[in-house]
Amino acid sequence: MPKEALFDEPLRIAHTLLSERAGDGPHGEDPNDPATVQAMQIALHIPKQDAPRRTDVLEAAARAVVKLCLDERVATDPEFRAALERWYGHLIRKVARRARNTAWVKVQDLTGVTVDDDGAQVRAFLPSAVSEVPADIRKLQISGTELPLDHPNDISDDAPVIYVDGSLDMTLGKAAAQVGHASMLLAAHQSYEWVAAWAQADFALHVREVSTAEFAEFLAAPGAVPVRDGGFTEVAPNTVTVVAIP
Repeated sequence: MPKEALFDEPLRIAHTLLSERAGDGPHGEDPNDPATVQAMQIALHIPKQDAPRRTDVLEAAARAVVKLCLDERVATDPEFRAALERWYGHLIRKVARRARNTAWVKVQDLTGVTVDDDGAQVRAFLPSAVSEVPADIRKLQISGTELPLDHPNDISDDAPVIYVDGSLDMTLGKAAAQVGHASMLLAAHQSYEWVAAWAQADFALHVREVSTAEFAEFLAAPGAVPVRDGGFTEVAPNTVTVVAIP
């Protein structure tokens, strides 16, 4: 068997699962059954000194989420696959938290994927019921995670772009969850061949926060993949928060 096939088959299996189970719905949960309230936890490494740029953190978050969803362990580890299936079958929540110092080091031992993007580090963890989040993750702070807006360079390649509606003034944690959702939905909506090429590029992408007018233009672009938020935090239900352009 060619070496490429050994690499491709796990990716194909993971992509098929993502496409079939995590598309546009239907999804739901029963508040009376904690096992149905599933979430992916995301740790943003925000040290006090030499903090990363907001844009770099968002790009790392988006890449970490899609890399976890398309990880080869979907094909080789039944528990890994089952955890994703449970999450895909419900509301696909994400919770972003701040980590630094030893707390960041400790969570590297928990099942997930870490991405380092221009010095910004983010780890996406295997989803679980929110009632079963590991203690080392539960200790990480959810609120108060913020970085100032920055001014990234112009985009000079053809990597996918995730545009954020800047008028929503989402916190860093909220925006990280949204771009993470966009990256996985983007993969779910593309062909396997497209995703395989993206994987070869290590899931390179860009994130840009734009005005309402610009956002509306991108939303109308051919192939656009929008994210409609559930409205649990910060924005109203069904608000389109971000849009991915392949």
